[in-house]
Amino acid sequence: MQRVNTDLSDVIVLEPKVFGDERGFFFESFNARRFADATGLQREFVQDNHSRSQRGVLRGLHYQVQQAQGKLVRVTAGEVYDVAVDLRRSSHAFGRWMGVHLSAENKRQLWVPEGFAHGFVVLSEFAEFLYKTTEYYAPEHERCIRWDDPTLAIEWPLQEAPHLSAKDQAGVSFSDAQVFP
Repeated sequence: MQRVNTDLSDVIVLEPKVFGDERGFFFESFNARRFADATGLQREFVQDNHSRSQRGVLRGLHYQVQQAQGKLVRVTAGEVYDVAVDLRRSSHAFGRWMGVHLSAENKRQLWVPEGFAHGFVVLSEFAEFLYKTTEYYAPEHERCIRWDDPTLAIEWPLQEAPHLSAKDQAGVSFSDAQVFP
């Protein structure tokens, strides 16, 4: 597993070692020892989530204010543009975001630590997205920041207005968001 640093020091791209030939490919999508070696972190993952979305669907920016979730995310079909936003007021990167293309083809994974909002937009016809989380989903603690917040000014690679859930349409501005200490 190869570590690739991002503009936000705590958000890490992980590239697995892929073994392939004319039959196809094989790679370890998760190995706790290799994750710890690559990231320097010891995390227990307690829940796996799997979503499928059509082109133009934008999910996010989501986070939990209690039972904060670290997320190890990857795409198993299609391609997305994945975004993490630092919501830790004590961080030198508070309010900054980073984005990366994740796809079934590049097999990259993204570590989004606790204290960050997360979202993605589907760029292919559809995408299947897998999340490993360090905490259980707790809807009473979930929050959502507007995907198009002008303060964050995220540069989503959109050709047209995204398809949003009712929850994402009701997201709050970054300035009104409940954040972490």
